[in-house]
Amino acid sequence: MAKQSKNIILGISAGIAAYRMYDLVGELKKCGHNVSVVLTKDAKYFVSELPLKVLSSNPVYCELFSPELQSKPIHIELADNADLILVSPATADIIAKMANGICDELITSILLAAKVPVYVAPAMNTNMWEHFTTQKNIETLVTKLGYNIIPPEEGDLACGYTGVGHIASNEKIIRTILGGDSELKPLSGKKVLVTAGGTKEAIDPVRFIGNRSSGKMGIAIADMAYSMGAEVVLVSTISCERNYQVIEVESAQEMQEVIEAEFDKSDALIMAAAVSDFRPITTSKQKIKKKNEDIILELTRNPDILEILGRTKREKQIIIGFSAESENLEKNAKEKLEKKKIDMIVANDITVPDIGFESDENAVIILTREGKKEILHRQPKIQIAKHICNKLVELLENIKEAKKT
Repeated sequence: MAKQSKNIILGISAGIAAYRMYDLVGELKKCGHNVSVVLTKDAKYFVSELPLKVLSSNPVYCELFSPELQSKPIHIELADNADLILVSPATADIIAKMANGICDELITSILLAAKVPVYVAPAMNTNMWEHFTTQKNIETLVTKLGYNIIPPEEGDLACGYTGVGHIASNEKIIRTILGGDSELKPLSGKKVLVTAGGTKEAIDPVRFIGNRSSGKMGIAIADMAYSMGAEVVLVSTISCERNYQVIEVESAQEMQEVIEAEFDKSDALIMAAAVSDFRPITTSKQKIKKKNEDIILELTRNPDILEILGRTKREKQIIIGFSAESENLEKNAKEKLEKKKIDMIVANDITVPDIGFESDENAVIILTREGKKEILHRQPKIQIAKHICNKLVELLENIKEAKKT
């Protein structure tokens, strides 16, 4: 637990899990911390102000415009005095407002005014949690605003569903916000190299050989690794602005050069990019003019980046590859895993409609060098990214344990 008292703002939104905040406030007070509770307007349907006032020994705030005279507007006063902010439970509604800067609640106004660590403990129906907009909003909170997400857990929900959406335990929340949860940043101290997008192999100044990869999976993995504490270098054919280093490339050879320069300093490589197997033998410096006769385009093989690094990587390094297949998914992925001597492969069937390329969702099979297999059914790519990063944590832990024996 923390050694000194913190001023904590607890923002409670309108979810059934709000009743758990009575105990949370009490536990934080026992730890010696000062808690100021801020309710959303509809949170009052789930919890009462008086018990929270008694438990926190502080006023309970709700209205953005208070009739009492204050030296500063209430949202500025609370923001200035806070050491950290916790939003728990965080509904899909409040998450959407936080991600988009909507200030129709006191807590969202405080968040815009504060410059302190922010923790978010989501709780909602499984379908709402997995919905594209919620996942994109979570991505914004993590990658753009630097908020810390305390992930919901799988369990029985008040709505009758069973699935992910159950709020994390109070113990987990307290450990996390007070810095005692090693699981919050399990990739701290690790450098993770991630690739994203599809390479483009120039035919002439305007034409190229390419593929349909949107880069969404690779970028989601880089975002998740960063949120888990890793030093991330993203090598991408897709332009994106992030708080971590992004190196833009175009061709397979350019990607290879950057990866080989960065890999030696990295603990792991996650090769999510769709790298072209072939490139034109020659590239015209001028645009090729249309003629009446056909042209012959000669291709040569690109270097196999995964295979090269799989043969040369050190024992303490981890390589995760991807395999997009149109047939014999598991068989082809297993052969690629063994041939390239990598630690894990993530395989997806590109013939399944509405997922994979250019989609925000996917379904994959994960195979490891030790022979383990996992099937992840259709879900948002950010959730698959989280699973992959958790698997990376396991692989790195296995290396650490192996050294002890």
